[in-house]
Amino acid sequence: MIIEKKKGFLDPKKKKENKENKKIENKKSANSATFKHSAKKHNKKETKVSRKKMSMGSRYAVKSRKRMIPTITHLRDDITLGIKPRKVSKDHVRVIPIGGVEEIGRNMIAVEYGNDIIIMDAGLEFPTSDHPGVDYLIPNVSYLKKYKHLIRAIVISHGHLDHVGALPYVIEDLGNPPIYTTGFTAALIKKKHSEFKHLPTPNIIQVKKGDRLKIGKEGMFFRFFGVEHAIPDSIGTILETKFGDIVYPGDFKVARDKDNNPVEVEEYEEMGKKGVLLLILESTNIEKEGFSGTDEEVAEGLESVYEKAKGRIITATFSSQIERVVDIVKISEKLGRKVAVLGFSLKTNLELAKEYNIFAPKKDTLIDIKDVDKYPQNKVMIICTGGQGEENSALVRIVNKRDRNIKIQKDDTVVLSSSIVPGNERPVQYLKDNLARQGAKVIHYKMATVHASGHAYREEVAVLHKLVKPKFFIPVHGFYFNLVRHKELAMELGMPEKNIAVPFCNGTIINLNDQKIEQIKDSIPANFVTVDGLGVGDVKEVVLRDRNILAQDGIFVVFAVVDETTGRVKTSPDIISRGFIYLRESQELLHEVRRIIRSTIEANTKIHPIDVGFITEEVREEVGKFLFQHTKRRPMVLPVIVRV
Repeated sequence: MIIEKKKGFLDPKKKKENKENKKIENKKSANSATFKHSAKKHNKKETKVSRKKMSMGSRYAVKSRKRMIPTITHLRDDITLGIKPRKVSKDHVRVIPIGGVEEIGRNMIAVEYGNDIIIMDAGLEFPTSDHPGVDYLIPNVSYLKKYKHLIRAIVISHGHLDHVGALPYVIEDLGNPPIYTTGFTAALIKKKHSEFKHLPTPNIIQVKKGDRLKIGKEGMFFRFFGVEHAIPDSIGTILETKFGDIVYPGDFKVARDKDNNPVEVEEYEEMGKKGVLLLILESTNIEKEGFSGTDEEVAEGLESVYEKAKGRIITATFSSQIERVVDIVKISEKLGRKVAVLGFSLKTNLELAKEYNIFAPKKDTLIDIKDVDKYPQNKVMIICTGGQGEENSALVRIVNKRDRNIKIQKDDTVVLSSSIVPGNERPVQYLKDNLARQGAKVIHYKMATVHASGHAYREEVAVLHKLVKPKFFIPVHGFYFNLVRHKELAMELGMPEKNIAVPFCNGTIINLNDQKIEQIKDSIPANFVTVDGLGVGDVKEVVLRDRNILAQDGIFVVFAVVDETTGRVKTSPDIISRGFIYLRESQELLHEVRRIIRSTIEANTKIHPIDVGFITEEVREEVGKFLFQHTKRRPMVLPVIVRV
């Protein structure tokens, strides 16, 4: 008899098999989940390790030949709350130096008329020893952030970092307004922004010498003129207002012939004939008498040095000194030397220069750095960055024997084609010492004409004043002393003192019309903002103060466990000292510190519940006082009190 099986009926044997299979599957999925979880954990650990590795050295570290993509934080929205409402007026133009009048760098100027705000330049400043751990200092744009809906344009004069470097850090806070600049500077801006993938594409409007554009809603116009400086495609700006023209050349120098007669100054003469309301002019080199060196003089000086070199030549210069590098390549071609370029920023800038026909070497001139040893030593030129002794620059890597392809050899001639940036004296001296120890012959700007400043000297500044003949004048770009020296020069040339406004500090508000110029009592927030890692503005003055204390006197950490019921200290307090004293050699001092910790804690634990905050402060006070009495140093004392 055949029995028909009901739907879903399973043979007991098969049922048992299915159960076993299900068990195996469950085990597999559990193992898979465990594996995924452990892999996730492993990846997290790996990420932490890689982060630690990448934090060493360059700010945008390289791992597996891929550049990190920074995601930066921005100024908090509430930072604008305490800013006074701006006063709208069409009776005057308002000029506000937001950066660049208390330092060399961090240049930014706001010009306001009615409900239009124009920004000229957005630069950064490199930190000094007062800012340990900080990467850059940038202008405080909290005022501009509040009124970003009124910002009509940012005009960038040229591609040096002290005029353009802050853009990636402030552009979103400023509402991403249009950026007006020349083609080559625009290329540099785009290249820098490409490293910040989260940023919106910059709205760049390319301009050139001679262009005239309407700007904003109040009927103002821009005109642009060519400027001689140490980077290609530099421009100056003329802002046409109803009161007259405001002229801002940015950084400049005056071209001259061999007899020191100014050349290519027709545009300045035209401005003077038409009439200029206000000149805003840099003061960087106002203390230096005479004229700055010309590019022709530097080219002659470099060629003279190169002709005498017996072996390889290594020339270090700034990555932004494109015209200098072009001259070095031309001289190398003339002397029959092959050229290898070392340094990421330098290579990038030269590629951009090629695109704009600023750099056009012969077909076989450039060689790969790996192929240097294939040529006779007296037929090789290496151009690199690092003349300032920067820690991770190409030349410093070579000197420290960290470069795979280049090692310093006895007959090498190393030319430092740059002046020393203030604050870099010690690193540059170490660099020269180490080069000399390894047998290289070192040539720098004090020994031969291998560098010329891109900033006008006192006599050149006087030439510009005489040509432009402004009614009013604001000195910028320099320490306050520089600005005062510039004012004195303007007065020597016949300008009345009442027509000159020397900004007292960053954030000073200067009003002017066709009748007068005056500084008003009000000012806007303009303290420096730090860029540290990927944080903007999160390292406050109090953090820098703590870092300086740690650098000067170190840290002293106290760890004590207190019995909550008896109020007594359990076991001997632990002490950690970093940068203060060597513990093994200070046993008597530590014994006394432990006694003070114990007595201070137990004297303040008689009241229940125990107030840990109060006890911590008392321990900090007593230990700090004792340490100062016995060492005359004030380390940062950090007590950690634990109740059990």
